[in-house]
Amino acid sequence: MKIKALVPLLSLALLQACGGSDNDNPAFKTLSGDAPLVIGHRGSSGTLPEHTLESYKAAIEQGADYIEPDLVLTKDGVMIARHEPMLDSTTDVAIKFPESRKTTRNVDGVPTTAYFASDFTLAEIRTLRAVQARANRSQAYNGLFGIPTLDEVIALTKTEGTRLGRRVGIYPEIKHSTFHADEVRFGANVFEDKLLTTLHAAYGNVASAPVFIQSFEVSNLQYLNTKTNIKLVQLIDADDVKDDGSVSLVAPYHKPYDFVLKNDSRSFADLLTASGLDFIKTYADAVGPWKPYLVKTVNDNVERTGDATLTINDRRVDGSTGVIELAHQKGLLVHTWTFRDDASGYGFKNPKEEMQYYMRLGIDGVFTDFPATGVAAVRGMR
Repeated sequence: MKIKALVPLLSLALLQACGGSDNDNPAFKTLSGDAPLVIGHRGSSGTLPEHTLESYKAAIEQGADYIEPDLVLTKDGVMIARHEPMLDSTTDVAIKFPESRKTTRNVDGVPTTAYFASDFTLAEIRTLRAVQARANRSQAYNGLFGIPTLDEVIALTKTEGTRLGRRVGIYPEIKHSTFHADEVRFGANVFEDKLLTTLHAAYGNVASAPVFIQSFEVSNLQYLNTKTNIKLVQLIDADDVKDDGSVSLVAPYHKPYDFVLKNDSRSFADLLTASGLDFIKTYADAVGPWKPYLVKTVNDNVERTGDATLTINDRRVDGSTGVIELAHQKGLLVHTWTFRDDASGYGFKNPKEEMQYYMRLGIDGVFTDFPATGVAAVRGMR
C-alpha cells in the first residue's frame, strides 16, 4: 500500500542517480528531466486495426516505450483488449452473431444498445476479427487479426522487448469500472482485483514496474492505491473545445462517472486546479488530461493547417495554460492524448512539430496513433 500524499519529491541527487538530467540545464522539462515517453495509443492504431497483437507489435517496432491496451471483461471474466465494452465498431461481431445478441445497457448514464463483450464468452470472442474503426484509415486489414487477452499482450511485450534488447511497458486502462461493477456476474472491484493479480504476477508489486494503470473514474484508482505500488494515472476528459479556447464539459464527459453517482460537484476541469491536483496526488502518480487542457489557443482568423478552410484547428497556440507546471509542482507526471498524423492539432500542419510543442512545455508522455512520429519528435528534441 502506498500513501502518495506523504511521499516527498525526489531530491536532485536521487534524480541524477536514476538517470535524470542536471536540473539547471535539463535536456527536457519533464518532471525527471528524462525524455518524454512515447505511448502507442491502442498500439499503432493509425496503421493497423486497434488493440490487436499486430498493432501492438508494430508500435513496439516503431520505438514506442509503452503500448496501451484498453481492457474490458468477457462474460466469463477474461480481460480482453477493446476500447469499449461495445464490440460493434471494432470487430465483425455483426457478421458473426445475430442481432438478438444485442442488449441495452447503461454506459456512464447513457442507455446503449450494442453487442457487449460481457455477453460473450472468451471462446466466442475468439471467433471475432478486428476491423479499422476510422473510415479515413486503411480497411485493408479488416478481418485478419484476432482479439487478444491481456495475458497475450503482456507476453508480446516481453518477447518483443527481449528481441529488441529494451524494456517495453504496458499502459492498461480500466474501461468503465462502474459499468463492470454493476454487472451481476462481476461486482465491485472484481475487475481491479483481476488486473492486479495478473500484473503482480507478471511484473511484481513494485513502483518500478514498466506499467501505468489509468482510469477516467476515481474510486477504482483510490481502491487500487490501497492494493498496489504500480503507478496510477487519473485521466481527465471533456467533450469539446469552445470558441474561446476553453473546454466544453457536457455529460457524460463532464466529470468522472462515479462522481455523478455520488453527487460530487467537481468536474474534470476542477481536478486540474491546485486543490484538484492535491486531491489526485493522494492516490495517483500522474494525470492524463486531454491535450486542449494544456495549451491556450486564440482565434485570430488565420488559416494555419493548410486545408484552405478556417476551422477551430487553425487557432493560434499561445503557450501553456499552466497545468503541466502546476502538476509538476505537485510531483505529478503529465501524459496527454491523442496525437494523430491524419488529424491536425491547433495551428500545426506537421504532427511531429505539434508533439514537440507540448514536449517543450515539459510533457512527460504522449499518446499517439503513430508511434514512429512520436519517436521522431523526441529524437528531434535532443
